[in-house]
Amino acid sequence: MDKLVGFFQKYSNFEEKLYNFADSAIKVLVILVLMYLTVKIGNSLIRRIIEKHQTFKFSLSEKKSETFKMLLQSILRYAVYFVGIIAIVEVMFGTIGLTLAGIGGVAVGFGAQSLIKDVINGFFILFEDQYSVGDNVTIDGKGGTVESIGLRLTKIRDFNGDLHTIPNGAITKVTNHSRGNVRIQVDAEISYNTDIDKATDALNILCKKFCEENEDVVECPQVLGVSALKDTGVTLRIIGMTMPAAQVTLEMKLRREIMDTLIENGIEMPFQKAKLIKEV
Repeated sequence: MDKLVGFFQKYSNFEEKLYNFADSAIKVLVILVLMYLTVKIGNSLIRRIIEKHQTFKFSLSEKKSETFKMLLQSILRYAVYFVGIIAIVEVMFGTIGLTLAGIGGVAVGFGAQSLIKDVINGFFILFEDQYSVGDNVTIDGKGGTVESIGLRLTKIRDFNGDLHTIPNGAITKVTNHSRGNVRIQVDAEISYNTDIDKATDALNILCKKFCEENEDVVECPQVLGVSALKDTGVTLRIIGMTMPAAQVTLEMKLRREIMDTLIENGIEMPFQKAKLIKEV
């Protein structure tokens, strides 16, 4: 009889533990689902608010709006994760778990100085408006386009397609190539046998046409004059001003049109010549 009672007591304890485990598992699952939905819905609301704000008369630029949107989404994500983890710890371990989590948090805090540095530096980057999403920048030797800015990390994609993730605390030098107008500079080489005035006039006519056909040109390019005397020929330098982020495209386009113009006007371009000497 005692054995039977003991068996029922063990079975009852097992059933109670199983029930408590299932109850905790369901609560944890609900918390995870709520975290996911909160981040998902919050991101959607932030995106809609930013898009609606852009229709106002006094609104932020597109780049600043994108930066502000990513910052708000980053803050929302960190806040939801923090509250969610605390709630899960409380469900699994109760009040003692919260005490242990607090002690663990203090211990982690001493070892998280780099994280705090990243967040503080990220705040000043945003507050001082050092760069925005979409800007062409060089950060500590890494150049590319800013894809996202968070409180802790900055992500830039270079022209090879590689994505660089840089902690904000490690950022010491920033060169922003997207603030203000950018100079375009193209060198055209002609042969020593060419009339320099003829070549200059032809290129200036091209530059005027180039300025009219490209709206991103701020200051029309023009031939400054001879910039170098090389073994192969004379170098004529052409400079102008363009909108940010259009520099590379316009320089490549201008080089192509310069080549076509020189060919059309019969202006000789220098090239390496090889002589074959036949031994008798």
